[in-house]
Amino acid sequence: MRSLALLLATASLASAYENGHRDIYHDNYHRDLRRRNIVYNGQIASSYDFVVVGGGTAGLAIASRLSEDSNTTVLVLEAGDTGDAVADSINVPVNAYYSGLPGTSYDWQYTTAKQPNAGGRALPWPRGKVLGGSSAMNGMYHVRPSKIEVDTWASLIGDSDKWNWDALFTNMKTSETFTPPSSDVQSEGNIKYEAASRGTSGPVHATYPGFMVPLVGNWTSTLSDIGVAVSDDAYGGENWGAFIATSSINPTNWTRSYSRSAYIDPLPPRPNLAVLPNATATRIIFDTSNQANLTATGVEWASSSGADRQTIKVNKEVILAGGAVGSPHLLQLSGVGPADVLKAAGVAVKLDLPGVGQHVQDHISTQVTWKTNAQTANSLRAQNLAAGSGNSPAFLSFINSATAYVNVTDLLGFDFAPQFRQTIAGELQSSLSNLVPSQDATVKKGYQAIYNATLNTLLNSPVGQIEILLSLTGGQVDGSNTVSIQAALQHPFSQGQIYISSGDPFAPPVIDPQYLSHQADTILLREGLKLARKLGNTAPLSSSVGSEVSPGSAVQSDDDWDAWLANAIGTEYHPSCSCAMLPQELGGVVDADLKVYGLANVRVADASVFPIQFSAHLQAPVYGLAEQAARLIRATYNGVGWPSANQSSGNTSASGSATSTSPSATAEPQQDKNGAASHVIATSVVLACVGALATFLL
Repeated sequence: MRSLALLLATASLASAYENGHRDIYHDNYHRDLRRRNIVYNGQIASSYDFVVVGGGTAGLAIASRLSEDSNTTVLVLEAGDTGDAVADSINVPVNAYYSGLPGTSYDWQYTTAKQPNAGGRALPWPRGKVLGGSSAMNGMYHVRPSKIEVDTWASLIGDSDKWNWDALFTNMKTSETFTPPSSDVQSEGNIKYEAASRGTSGPVHATYPGFMVPLVGNWTSTLSDIGVAVSDDAYGGENWGAFIATSSINPTNWTRSYSRSAYIDPLPPRPNLAVLPNATATRIIFDTSNQANLTATGVEWASSSGADRQTIKVNKEVILAGGAVGSPHLLQLSGVGPADVLKAAGVAVKLDLPGVGQHVQDHISTQVTWKTNAQTANSLRAQNLAAGSGNSPAFLSFINSATAYVNVTDLLGFDFAPQFRQTIAGELQSSLSNLVPSQDATVKKGYQAIYNATLNTLLNSPVGQIEILLSLTGGQVDGSNTVSIQAALQHPFSQGQIYISSGDPFAPPVIDPQYLSHQADTILLREGLKLARKLGNTAPLSSSVGSEVSPGSAVQSDDDWDAWLANAIGTEYHPSCSCAMLPQELGGVVDADLKVYGLANVRVADASVFPIQFSAHLQAPVYGLAEQAARLIRATYNGVGWPSANQSSGNTSASGSATSTSPSATAEPQQDKNGAASHVIATSVVLACVGALATFLL
């Protein structure tokens, strides 16, 4: 009868949507999108089995998978809009650089606290506030972490089944459909790939642009000439070295492939799924009768700060997928987090969980820039526009993708790298005393565990410590085209925190990543920038590089570099670890089942649960995490044990029914193994038939 509830129990909640949906233009457009399970009028049911908070990269993937079971009802609450009004900014890949969403109403527009080691600046932290989340506005790099890193994560939580490389690798493959480049693009870009490591039938498309700027073809050969290995297969567990990365692009129409277009838009009407935009979750409501294990009974939400608060009843679970900022923010607003933080913000303490918002880690980056006479993506785009010839979809799919993950030996040399590791080891105690933003003993133990894992495993391996990227999308300087090589720190020893300073859910939290608080981060980034400069001055790339624009020839000594980079760094847009999957005695927030310690039915499933940073852009591992989370949850409620990590998740669903790995554009939700959905109500059948007809006609 849950489908009936979804259809009938709507009137009382519609009034909460009085501020309306901004992205509706006319009825045909409205009808076209309603069939995709997006709610445009605010009319939702009074209760759902699962309430997913956050319609971003992970949230929409999880909701799509959970609603494949027709006996399960799922609601997604997304604070942002649908993105329909800015479809071109989202869908056209190159627009990420020229007319992207950062700084608009589709961006949370967070800023950090002033960073004393970064010139005292408060730095922007763009995060997607739109259906699709940051997958709707990022640079579309589709890069996986290494086996060494993922297995390190598994060792920190003590689980060798759910979160080791084999498990995540399976689910990252499940999430994607890989398409090889055309022969022309492969030749022009000097691209190597191993198709056996890639997915073949998942929702998210991963491929190469339909057009390749010739300069990219010099990338891997130049890196090889300075001693950085070239990877033949960066996606099978050894992601270090130089390669041309895939991007999340759909090659059938050269558009961005992101969580909404991958997991929601292809679906037929599902009467058991509702995706509600413009709905900010304001707190989780708990039954506190069992203080040792609080049970979430509802989620409170509002369409704006001035709108009435409404409550959705939760029958089974709340799944937080708000990302590295949103998930710890909502937990703290709900009274779950460090007691001192909650009391200072005027929030009643429901559960003292010190690790919420701690262990924050981010990739930071800056770049070396030169003038160039070579063609760049930006110059070709401007040239075509000036000629009135326009730009083809294939050309507009070109985005930066030439990358390399460089290990500590390549950065520092065989002689200095061991000395560097020894120095970091000797700084552990002072770091524990001075750099951990919490005084809680468990959080400090977690900091130590992460520090030692980074030092003893990641730094002492081939894993990349710095990412080097070629950028061909920058603007002109003094009338000349430019080319840049970026350097980005991958495994920071600096850890920060995210915390509320107010009980107002519409007030942003304090974000303090404590950038460059540990000197190792400055040294690694400095050496990465030196390598970027060396790369630009090495043939064959140097043949296209002119005079250096930034930082310029005045920056030469280590002190010069350190002073310059402190005022130049910014986020690489990969914050994580704020609800870390660690044992509770290490300041952890979630266990290996993604369940929040001390809460009976609340899980977190997004980048916030990673306990360490990866040498990767985070969307590919987040999609893998979401696929794994959905399998865990479906197995729990359909009475099926946890499947082996070696079993392809594309062959069988957690409910034991056959399923495609990609959400079908025609298939209805599956029945569960006990046949609970065998009696589908007539109204739902009618709606499904009408929706299917609309799909055929539109």
